[in-house]
Amino acid sequence: MKQTFSIKGMSCEHCIARVEKGIKELPGIQKVKINLKKANGVVKFDESQVTPTAIAEKVTAVGYPTEVI
Repeated sequence: MKQTFSIKGMSCEHCIARVEKGIKELPGIQKVKINLKKANGVVKFDESQVTPTAIAEKVTAVGYPTEVI
């Protein structure tokens, strides 16, 4: 499954790396693409292992308020 997320508060490459690292810690993550300019991210994942809500909660937990789009 592929899902887009709105991610607030990112301002640099370090922010992107932190978000990617957090998402990749979850099970079933296949691909992560973060766009700093658009303040969003697209995540490809196995929906039998992780939910979009769990991904959004993980990113919010690392410091960037996130919503499923």
